[in-house]
Amino acid sequence: MLSTVSRDVERVLLQTIRDQYHVEYERLNFSTPPRIELGELALPVAFDLARRIKRSPRDIAQELAVAARKVPGVWKAEVAGGGYLNLYLDRAFLALRLAESIDAKRYGRTEEPDLDGKIIVEHTNINPNKAAHIGHLRNAALGDSFARCLRFLGHTVEVQNYLDNTGVQVADVVVGLERMEGKSLADVIDQDGKFDYYCWDVYARVAEFYKQSQDNLKWRSLTLQAIEAGNNATSELAEHVAMRHMLKGKGAIYFAEEGKNRGCWVMRASDDTVSEAGGGETEEDEKIIVRSDGTVTYVGKDIAYQLWKFGLLGLDFYYRPLASEGGHTLWTTSAEDVPGAEPPAFGRARRVYNVIDTRQSYLQNIVLQGLRALGYEEQARNSVHFSYEIVALSPACCEELGFELSDEDRKRPYVEVSGRKGLGVKADDLLDALLDKALAEVQSRHNLPKEQAGSVASIIAVGALRYFLLRFARNTVIAFDFKEALSFDGETGPYVQYAAVRANSIFRKLAEAEGTDEKSVKRDAAALQDFLESHDDIWELVYQAARLPEVARQVTQTMELAQLAKYAFHLAQRFNLFYHKYHILSEADPLRKQHLLLVADLVRRQLQKALDLLGCEVPPKM
Repeated sequence: MLSTVSRDVERVLLQTIRDQYHVEYERLNFSTPPRIELGELALPVAFDLARRIKRSPRDIAQELAVAARKVPGVWKAEVAGGGYLNLYLDRAFLALRLAESIDAKRYGRTEEPDLDGKIIVEHTNINPNKAAHIGHLRNAALGDSFARCLRFLGHTVEVQNYLDNTGVQVADVVVGLERMEGKSLADVIDQDGKFDYYCWDVYARVAEFYKQSQDNLKWRSLTLQAIEAGNNATSELAEHVAMRHMLKGKGAIYFAEEGKNRGCWVMRASDDTVSEAGGGETEEDEKIIVRSDGTVTYVGKDIAYQLWKFGLLGLDFYYRPLASEGGHTLWTTSAEDVPGAEPPAFGRARRVYNVIDTRQSYLQNIVLQGLRALGYEEQARNSVHFSYEIVALSPACCEELGFELSDEDRKRPYVEVSGRKGLGVKADDLLDALLDKALAEVQSRHNLPKEQAGSVASIIAVGALRYFLLRFARNTVIAFDFKEALSFDGETGPYVQYAAVRANSIFRKLAEAEGTDEKSVKRDAAALQDFLESHDDIWELVYQAARLPEVARQVTQTMELAQLAKYAFHLAQRFNLFYHKYHILSEADPLRKQHLLLVADLVRRQLQKALDLLGCEVPPKM
């Protein structure tokens, strides 16, 4: 609602400036006054106008204030200092509009002007050869919450998770199973325990197997070829929509006749590099797209996949439903047509976000170069690398997990996760540890049946993990530490969840004591305006609650989910202060109690939505 009012003010003032002063501005830059007593929005445009039309900035601001006061949602407009225009919003108007839009489940959507075209968000993409680790979880949390924010603002979003079961890492596990372990398919099927954990260990040992001899190393290439020859969804990508044919036809790649890349189809990595090297391609400038053994590299598949996302290949997969929940169907590719399947039209996006860690920046640039080489400049501009830094381990965490560290590693601020070295926090292990901690906390506070306590603990554990992974700026390395991640105090998911639980308890107790709920809360605009005008602290709480769509929009523009996490934390802090200062259920004045209940309801629903965007649920108890 706040952004709607600010846009309305901007539109009116821009028109006023054109009509009265014959000056064109593309936009106006609002700022926030240092104290709520000075209003919610400040505008310094009068100073710039004064220089242009040679008039007093204060006089100009006075004239603009007259126009601003006519905008619905503006309570008053005053001139401060030498010419600042301070706008005071109509508090009751905004609070009631916020309540109405939340009730209708439409706010956020109505405020987003550019909703044309589908947006694809590709994230997670866990290699199907081993267990997921903590780094994969950061990718999943970022991608999922980013998609949630886009949908909240009204965008059509398609989320994709690409599992390449023909890649080098899959081949390495197959080599390990067949050549190191001597296992057949039947042996693998009968494997006891968690199979992903078993593959994790095999993958960690296969590097040493390759070092033992050249014959051992050859098995990687042979296995890759065997996998790509199979009849599966990824072989469809490799064989039928592989873009190497398109790139050859347009001369974007060429066959290397000599040098270290001899026998491969390669693409120049950078025109600038070639120019600096003297105008001719060098081996360092080349990026292999198709290996000499005929298998396609990761970057080759990635270019084909990016073309498909934009609907540029003219070919598609078959699809089959994989799972359904809550009216939503998860689809997966199929090697053959599935009778009766009616999948949505996948791909054909306007913009694509690839959530991949910062170490893949070079390869993402190669993908963009591939699009440009084929003449798809617009699609290259709309291909966004949603980069993020790695999740590492603190040395203390490594030792707590039983990993042996060198003296050099112990001196480092963090130790990088490496599946090949067998060093990392498996996702299941981390979630199990969080669940145990949360369960102990729940059991210490409540006497609940085992199943109910476990359900509550699961919600708290997932909330703790998701919030921890999202609270840091995406290009900040996270040094994972159990103690910090499991804390139930400070800037954590459980702290925000507890504030939401506390707010819900107000209305649960209201229903138990009086038989009423939030739907019975009266909304008297005139009385509410008087109440909010006399309580700046309560108005600031409502004002912060109303900022959620604005924060979600900032997230979609900057790709920084940390802004949303901090917003949720600060809103929870403000609510807790409100909760302790105002005793809502025991308030004797009926009208004042109605106002307090309205505020509590607005804030709790915004807290719940903020947590939902972060991928966190609100448990029934804490």
